Amino acid sequence: MSRISTYGNYQSALLDLMQAQQRQLDANRRVSSQKVATDLQGFGRGAETLTAMKSAQARVQGFIDTGEAVSARLTTQDLAMERMGEGVQGARTAIVNAIALGRLDGLVQEVQTSFQVVQDGLNSRHQGRYLFSGGQVNTVPVNTNALADLSALPSASDAFDNDDLLTDTRLDEGTAIRTSFLARDLGLESFEIFRDIQVFHETTPLTGQLNAASETFLKTVLTRLDQAYKNITNNTARNGSMQNQVDSILTSQRTQRDSLDEIVGKRTDTDMAAAVTDLEAAQIALQASAQVISGLRDTSLLNFLR
Repeated sequence: MSRISTYGNYQSALLDLMQAQQRQLDANRRVSSQKVATDLQGFGRGAETLTAMKSAQARVQGFIDTGEAVSARLTTQDLAMERMGEGVQGARTAIVNAIALGRLDGLVQEVQTSFQVVQDGLNSRHQGRYLFSGGQVNTVPVNTNALADLSALPSASDAFDNDDLLTDTRLDEGTAIRTSFLARDLGLESFEIFRDIQVFHETTPLTGQLNAASETFLKTVLTRLDQAYKNITNNTARNGSMQNQVDSILTSQRTQRDSLDEIVGKRTDTDMAAAVTDLEAAQIALQASAQVISGLRDTSLLNFLR
């Protein structure tokens, strides 16, 4: 038989009070954090599995972040290539109109404008870095601003300052694609055409009435511009194909991330209804324990000896 004493009653009531306080703290933590536990130790035997899932989540999110960055870059590259195509088409339209009218007045100026449009596309930047400079992302890839400067160079290729570094990007565990282009590869063909127009103009001025020599030359230029535009279009399509691939992989990865979040959530997220119920029960138990301790003051044996 347990010995009945004031000290023993106080000790038992105090123990109940402390346990009620701990249950209240645990329940309050689950309600406020909405998690079963705040550290791996709190998940017991499931901690190892949870660690592996968290690692998978981080890996998938890393690929998603990379994919989104690549997608944004590809979108900017698409706009830049469209700009180049506009420049080439602008030069073609100017030449067609000049031939149709039989007059060359203003043609070189229009070609100069078209050249600058192509140059603008090649010098496009994304997040402050040049898209088509290769590894020299802080170096402008095209260093020539005017047709006269271009014709003064030994060759059209001297107008480019990009290096030969192309970027490969890993999109997931088994997929890596080359997403970058070089200014020289994209613009050399059209720059050679622009340079030839300027060189011809310097020896046979493209002004006034259209003559036979100028017409023959310009018709040859039209054929070359058509091919240059076709090549730019092909590169634009290639860029778009990569963009579709990246978007498809991103969609799959986001689905995978959501699935992992759901699985992890089932292991880590607390049952809010049960947590609130536990909190209320712990508060009632705490109040009851406090009342018991308060009541023990009136049940001491000393009261009967007075």
